[in-house]
Amino acid sequence: MSIKYGLLYLVLVLLLLSLKLEGGGIVIYWGQNGNEGTLASTCASNNYAIVNIAFLVVFGNGQTPVLNLAGHCNPSVGGCTRLSNDIRTCQSRGIKVMLSLGGGVGSYSLSSADDARNVANYLWNNYLGGQSTSRPLGDAILDGIDFDIERGTTQHWDELARALSGFSQQRKVYLTAAPQCPFPDSWLNGALSTGLFDYVWVQFYNNPPCQYSAGSAVNLKSYWNKWTAIQAGKIFLGLPAAPGAAGSGFIPSDVLVSQVLPAINGSPKYGGVMLWSKFYDNGYSSAIKPRV
Repeated sequence: MSIKYGLLYLVLVLLLLSLKLEGGGIVIYWGQNGNEGTLASTCASNNYAIVNIAFLVVFGNGQTPVLNLAGHCNPSVGGCTRLSNDIRTCQSRGIKVMLSLGGGVGSYSLSSADDARNVANYLWNNYLGGQSTSRPLGDAILDGIDFDIERGTTQHWDELARALSGFSQQRKVYLTAAPQCPFPDSWLNGALSTGLFDYVWVQFYNNPPCQYSAGSAVNLKSYWNKWTAIQAGKIFLGLPAAPGAAGSGFIPSDVLVSQVLPAINGSPKYGGVMLWSKFYDNGYSSAIKPRV
């Protein structure tokens, strides 16, 4: 009898694990406000499947790369290497930790295919599975690179994606992106056309033509269908975690779970919800997590 029940228990555990893998997850951006809590506490909440460390704000075109983590630490004096322990703690919980490139401010661009390969090499050696004596986040190995490209140039991001993907022959490098919801995205269309991205969290905010507005999800659903047609692993609904997190596009948690998610989560490519950002997430992720 004990063997029988033991096998039944094992089957149930495996079933629950498979359901968890098939269900949606929540992605959060962390790093742009020193009052949002530590990376370790962010992961300890158990609300998030992926954390994007934001941002590498200067890179490419021969520039010395600059990591900006607001009030958390100063990488220019080695002050962020202590985050290695937090990163490993997050990963031990099964949470992927990414480095996000770009953002809404900063000085970044790619001037050529060679420049893209140089940036890829820098990222591999300083944040991923390579080696360097000056790793800004210490010796922890991040899971991949997030493309949050909103300025600079529209060129050569595809070559950066291919170069980073090439390192997966040595150690898997996850590629993610945060395009704006107007389709196609003017900055990232070339990169996304490579079909190399594992996860794409589309920013359905600050973009009235394609976001939830006036109590209607019609436009959002229409553009969601366009985004789920691209060649990518999973597509996530990107939202502000509070009204103050963006100029427009906030969806109250009860409306999200009762009206919006049921309209999109039937897609085979549905991955979950991305939130901007940890500082603004004061209960929103907890409210939606059971239904994501």
